[in-house]
Amino acid sequence: MAKSSADDEELRRACEAAIEAGGSKQKIVLSIRVAKSRGMWGKSGRLGRNMAKPRVLALSTKSKGQSTKAFLRVLKYSTGGVLESAKLYKLKHLSKVEVIANDPTGCTFMLGFDNLRNQSVAPPQWTMRNIDDRNRLLLCILNICKEIMGRLPKVVGIDVVEMALWAKENTPVVANQTNPHDGPVVSTVTENDLKVTVEKDLVSQAEEEDMEALLGTYVMGIGEAEAFSERLKRELLALEAANVHAILESEPLVEEVLQGLESATICVDDMDEWLGIFNVKLRHMREDIESIETRNNKLEMQSVNNKALIEELDKLLERLRVPSEYAASLTGGSFDEARMLQNIEACEWLTGALRALEVPNLDPCFANMRAVKDKRMELEKLKTTFVRRASEFLRSYFASLVDFMISEKSYFSQRGQLKRPDHADLRYKCRTYARLLQHLKSLDKNCLGPLRKAYCSSLNLLLRREAREFANELRAGTKASRNPTVWLEASTGSSQTVNNADTSTVSEAYAKMLTIFIPLLVDESSFFAHFMCFEVPALVPPGGPLNGNKNGSNDDDTNDDDLGIMDIDENDSKAGKSSEELGTLNESLQDLLDGIQEDFYAVVDWAYKIDPLRCISMHGITERYLSGQKADAAGFVRLLLDDLESRISMQFSRFVDEACHRIERNERNVRQMGVLSYIPRFATLATRMEQYIQGQSRDLVDQAYTKFVSIMFVTLEKIAQTDPKYADILLLENYAAFQNSLYDLANVVPILAKFYHQASESYEQACTRHISMIIYYQFERLFQFAKKIEDLMYTITPEEIPFQLGLSKTDLRKMLKSSLSGVDKSITAMYRKLQKNLTSEELLPSLWDKCKKEFLDKYESFAQQVARIYPNETIQSVAEMKDLLASL
Repeated sequence: MAKSSADDEELRRACEAAIEAGGSKQKIVLSIRVAKSRGMWGKSGRLGRNMAKPRVLALSTKSKGQSTKAFLRVLKYSTGGVLESAKLYKLKHLSKVEVIANDPTGCTFMLGFDNLRNQSVAPPQWTMRNIDDRNRLLLCILNICKEIMGRLPKVVGIDVVEMALWAKENTPVVANQTNPHDGPVVSTVTENDLKVTVEKDLVSQAEEEDMEALLGTYVMGIGEAEAFSERLKRELLALEAANVHAILESEPLVEEVLQGLESATICVDDMDEWLGIFNVKLRHMREDIESIETRNNKLEMQSVNNKALIEELDKLLERLRVPSEYAASLTGGSFDEARMLQNIEACEWLTGALRALEVPNLDPCFANMRAVKDKRMELEKLKTTFVRRASEFLRSYFASLVDFMISEKSYFSQRGQLKRPDHADLRYKCRTYARLLQHLKSLDKNCLGPLRKAYCSSLNLLLRREAREFANELRAGTKASRNPTVWLEASTGSSQTVNNADTSTVSEAYAKMLTIFIPLLVDESSFFAHFMCFEVPALVPPGGPLNGNKNGSNDDDTNDDDLGIMDIDENDSKAGKSSEELGTLNESLQDLLDGIQEDFYAVVDWAYKIDPLRCISMHGITERYLSGQKADAAGFVRLLLDDLESRISMQFSRFVDEACHRIERNERNVRQMGVLSYIPRFATLATRMEQYIQGQSRDLVDQAYTKFVSIMFVTLEKIAQTDPKYADILLLENYAAFQNSLYDLANVVPILAKFYHQASESYEQACTRHISMIIYYQFERLFQFAKKIEDLMYTITPEEIPFQLGLSKTDLRKMLKSSLSGVDKSITAMYRKLQKNLTSEELLPSLWDKCKKEFLDKYESFAQQVARIYPNETIQSVAEMKDLLASL
């Protein structure tokens, strides 16, 4: 075989001379002659452009510090036959090695690089003299890629196994000449030393022998398992035979036990039969005794009942008489106030007479007597006539009372004068007929339904008119700024003063509306329940908070709802009946008060338009009134307060959503630096909200804080991500501003304290990232060297680390010289870089202290590594570095 040009020392020296002429200090690994052509993909043109041209391919490496770079150089012959550089490729960009299939010899291949600018031009094709030269060059390229870059390019058209076999057969032996004093010595350099083979990727001969031995053991193990299985089967059969023998031996004992059980069963059956006979005899004796006792009791009862019957018949004759004066009042008497005493007495007699003819009060044997039936029919006619006349009178009476009050303007609020609703006269006139209604209920419960509807319909008109006039005059007479404050507006600068106009009159107006009307509505509900004879507990306890003059009840009588009628029948107010009528009462209260809520809603909406933050005060006022209401009484008033609370919460949520939308609009702005506008404005907003909290509205404000801060932090993170270079600076400045502005509030408000700590953690994280970036920017080589040492200590001993590539003592000295010479200038540059993009100067001292501490900790860790791994090397001590940092 002809000598390969790769072994041509003159060619290698010519390549080295051409490289050195270009000013590059690189080492030639392999040089070989090739022919260059464009192939069928070349551009059409002159003939010489597509012809094969002689070239030399040279593989070279260059070491810089701990890293090694590999290059593929293309050299051509000049006019004088001297080699000169034509092209230079970096092997780290080599992506594909492809052998051209059109060449039957297999000596033509292409090298594809992924950084070529003009991808439309096909890469050149390289043709070798023979397959050996091609394999030798390609193996050298692949090994360099694997050992220096740690990866292999894509290989197309080549069988890697064939190349490995070729490498094994063609391992070159290179004579390494040395000139010691004793003479030249020839040493053999194997293929591993030249790094031009991939044989180490295949299975070695020793590994093949181990695999064959393992397979042989596996086959032998199968035979032993079959023998073991046969032995187990034999033992199982023997055990089964032993069990059967033991069972057969115990058969006499089993028979003896069965005979004993059978005799015991016979004895139990005999005993059960005797017990049944005795039980029948005892039952017959008990029935005979009961029969005798019953006959004796009946005889005694018959004698007693005959005497009692004579007495009851005498009493019955007295009951059946109807007084003439009561009959006249029930059928045609007047319902004027002067005649009400006679009407009440007639009702009481009629109620008692009807009750006396009922079965519980009248012996059942009298109920079917003709005289009793006739008298009962006569009393029923009297009752029907009286109930009809009284119901017609009361319906017209309620309507006339309300019509009179509505026609008088003096009862309602006038322009410039708020009028407290006064129903004392109305209740006084209604109270005259309270006992009449109580007796009507006892006579006919069904008559109360129409009367209740008539009363509710009439009084509802009066209450709605009073609420409407009062609410209109309340809003007209309240002086407050009608320019709502814009909170958290993105376009508003953080230095702009917030409109702090006093809007307390708004919430005072709402409180006044509740103070006047809630006690009034509760009193009306209570009065209606008692006046219309609902069997429920008292809605307002005597002397309760809503009955006093302070909260707007009438001045005439604090015990206004005591109608003096509860002594008619104490049995009518039992707890069982109370629960049954609560539903009916709430339905009637709905008719009585429905529609009045619209005027309360109007006051809430009016207050929201003036100052949305007043929703907090109104929410607290509403909760205070709501907590004072019973859960099982005055149902409509409680529903009204619930609806008001929901409406106030909805309006406040609307304000919070609008403010959050303004916060989110910040992220649409293009480059933002420094503290964002909504950070300090949120502190002002939170201070204002804390001033408005009343009662139990803490939850409403805490939910708003949670939504505000969540949107603020999310928006801040989004704005920071738009410019990653300055993201940490923007984050730490804004989180610091958030903490500074909310420090005082966070000490007294738990939910703000939680967000304060969250901002503190985010601030520390942003500071750590920013400071680490600045430190590594100035001392990258120093801490990369420390990182390599730290990674190797997990796998090898510290004594072996100085012998690793790039970590020798010489490398350490070079790194220390480049990193720590002029360390004061580097630290000063680190301070300037920290100061460069910081808009909040007050943060600089604390950040610089954190930076010095972080740098000192990292340097101390590096010094400990050096002292352990390089004990004889001296570096600048930690104390000196600490003093240097303190002096700057």
